[in-house]
Amino acid sequence: MTKKTAIVTGITGQDGSYLSELLLQSNYTVIACRRRSSTNNLERVTHLLDDPNFILTEFDLTDPSGVYQTIQKYQPDEFYNLAAQSHVGTSFKQPSTTFEINTVGVTNILEGIRHYSPHTKLYQASTSEMFGRNYSTETDGKRYQNEKTEMLPQSPYGIAKLAAHNMVEIYRSGYNLFACCGILFNHESPRRGENFVTQKIVKWIKDYIASGKSPDFPKLKLGNLAAHRDWGHAKDYVRAMWMMLQQETPKDYVIATGETHSVQEFLDLAFKSVQLNPEDHVEIDPDLFRPAEVEYLCGDPTFANNDLGWNPQVSFKGLIQDMLES
Repeated sequence: MTKKTAIVTGITGQDGSYLSELLLQSNYTVIACRRRSSTNNLERVTHLLDDPNFILTEFDLTDPSGVYQTIQKYQPDEFYNLAAQSHVGTSFKQPSTTFEINTVGVTNILEGIRHYSPHTKLYQASTSEMFGRNYSTETDGKRYQNEKTEMLPQSPYGIAKLAAHNMVEIYRSGYNLFACCGILFNHESPRRGENFVTQKIVKWIKDYIASGKSPDFPKLKLGNLAAHRDWGHAKDYVRAMWMMLQQETPKDYVIATGETHSVQEFLDLAFKSVQLNPEDHVEIDPDLFRPAEVEYLCGDPTFANNDLGWNPQVSFKGLIQDMLES
């Protein structure tokens, strides 16, 4: 098997770490890109640092000259852009920064590939948040989002991601680059960041049990429990990313489970698995509600199922169990 080189941005995050593992197992050299930090944020990839095919490098996608130099130096077969300001709530507080990273940064990558490595195949991480409050409806009334659903983002994060998504299409059609987007719905794992609601719930449970179930332990503060999301496992979703870049023709795909569950359902199942009642331990905090909320997301992965042969392997209950047992 010919050895390939892949640049992966955002390797300190959940998706970057799982994707790096997958690529290394598939005989790739991984150029692992991360922003410089004064603190150690490599806990998700510590086990990969001794692998000679895992090359850690400093990278900031908002710095065009640095992006160009990295692409020109490594001439990668594949480029997976997973770096982003990825928290929807934070995007309302930092809209300009979110746009700079999530849109201008992607344009820097596209320009770098166009000028210095046009053979490179690009994967851009798009998001279900681009659909916002919009959805399609089947004849039986089921609501869903797929590749043909009109996008109507409800956050600075969603808007920035949609702009990048459209920019990829321009470079694909205008410059004949192999560039595609994975429209990924929510995907979680034991490596999920603690500021995301699923991990926030799981971490509270672990900390509460570790306290000996102290009666003085502070309650879990949550926002909108009625919001519905299509949750899958990150390991399944990074496999889809890789599969997209193995195709002959670049296309955009919705990656989802086809099921939707409310935050309340996630909360109830997680608490039930450790014999706890959420009503005794959860407090609704109005400050955690977003200025504009996406109430319902349910992806239709039919195109990815048929065209890529991709299917998720971890169920909703299996995902929660994996997060709790980690």
